Amino acid sequence: MRDLLLLGASGLAREAAAAAQSRHRVIGVLDDDPALRGTRVAGAEVLGGMAHAAEYDADLLVCVGSGAGRRSVVDRLDALGVDDRRYTTLIDDAVRVPDGCTVGAGSILLGGVVLTADVTIGRHVVVMPNSTLTHDVRLHDFATVTSGVSLAGSVRVGEAAYIGMNAAVRQGLAIGAGAVIGMGAAVLADVPDGETWVGVPARPVGVPHPEGRS
Repeated sequence: MRDLLLLGASGLAREAAAAAQSRHRVIGVLDDDPALRGTRVAGAEVLGGMAHAAEYDADLLVCVGSGAGRRSVVDRLDALGVDDRRYTTLIDDAVRVPDGCTVGAGSILLGGVVLTADVTIGRHVVVMPNSTLTHDVRLHDFATVTSGVSLAGSVRVGEAAYIGMNAAVRQGLAIGAGAVIGMGAAVLADVPDGETWVGVPARPVGVPHPEGRS
């Protein structure tokens, strides 16, 4: 069983700790909030700031909720000499990764996630419980897919994009880098970089639906 440090005293850290129990021993949490020093998250003590990660002989897992936040932590640690070999890839024991699917360093797949065929998941991606990624889906680095999301075949999700709970995306579409998809949205068209789309069918925020709904 390998030692594991969680980076970020978050709800995601608690979920990751629960999923890691069969393969890792969580030895502590690092967080940059000094008020959290000495407190406990999922039974593990907050030991100090994230810059101390390089000092520990342990696997690392970035548990910051937003993709942009995870990217910021990884960039900071990269400047301190922490490379991809230090990051574990956490896949819940109940999740099957079929041949032909790949999951990058530092990514987290929680219970109930389904991958069908030839799914590609980048680095430091988070996929929350009961999401479905069908054939040829590609999630770029730092993307976040929350609970109950359904991505049809060949959907591409850009770097640090966020897809809200129970949203669905039609086959072959692209969600741009940094884009946000609201809870329960039904996405029927490509979403440009950085835009926020909500509703059924999904539209950019501030653009009225044909029926007059905002």
